[in-house]
Amino acid sequence: MRGVVATALGGPEVLQVTDLPEPKAGSGQVVVRVRAVCVHPADVAATTGEIPLGPDTPPFAPGWDIAGEVASVGPGTADLAVGDRVVGMIPWYLTRGAPGGYAEFVAADTDWLVRLPGGLDFVSAATVPLNAQTAHQGLSLVSLALLPAGSSLLVTGASGGVGGFVTQLAVQAGYRVVAQASHGDEEWVRGLGAHEVISRSADLATVGPVAAVYDAVPVGEAVAAAVEDRGIVVATRPTAPIIPARGVRQELQLIRLDRELLADLVGQVAAGRLRTRVAATMPLTEAADAHRRVLAGGLRGKIVLTVG
Repeated sequence: MRGVVATALGGPEVLQVTDLPEPKAGSGQVVVRVRAVCVHPADVAATTGEIPLGPDTPPFAPGWDIAGEVASVGPGTADLAVGDRVVGMIPWYLTRGAPGGYAEFVAADTDWLVRLPGGLDFVSAATVPLNAQTAHQGLSLVSLALLPAGSSLLVTGASGGVGGFVTQLAVQAGYRVVAQASHGDEEWVRGLGAHEVISRSADLATVGPVAAVYDAVPVGEAVAAAVEDRGIVVATRPTAPIIPARGVRQELQLIRLDRELLADLVGQVAAGRLRTRVAATMPLTEAADAHRRVLAGGLRGKIVLTVG
């Protein structure tokens, strides 16, 4: 089968299309014929070495989120059958690319996958798992702060995959959402339900003070100007500490696999209660060019690699 692997740490040029052994389903696993795999900034960070690999070294296959069809079923697997349409998240933080999603076939634990609802296509589905679960789990940290109903929440990077889901889920949860949009993306973000949309260049000192910030970019120290004393900031990567004397609680959101949550979020996208968007589709063989586009920035939506 064909796959794409990083042969070394570096830029997009280290991604090579190669022949790989076709995987076999082990106990509690299925082999997924991949039809779509989402390209994430985390994929780029892995190939450049920004995500520590520990003792693992290249070659490895990038790729977290896949959608496709069950091609074969391993022993002890009862809840999925050949031909089922599925979507799921490879816990790349555990697999370190063995497996990764940039391949025609992937052997996946059934706990990584959920059935794909009718009416939701492979490409759209592949944009959901990592982004939507990160958004929901980070908002759960905000909820643990026991903020009063209607509390204000600033979302940075609301034009992006995580930030877009945060905006929608926060509105559902009853927060008053102030969303920071990229230039030209204001209408899209407003359409996600944000109560107020500000530009990416806005001075955050003029915003709020808000009770909470979901720093999906993350911007880092600049959000300190927007959050009130004893507020909460959730970030998707480690950021500098906000002045401790103000009593601001800082939390780091790291993705964890949650099959039940994934099924709910995919169902909401299929039902139209959550929106996602795709900037472009590209063949799996053009993964290096896809990484170049991610590095260039300015995308409105995700790039999804298609297979077959």
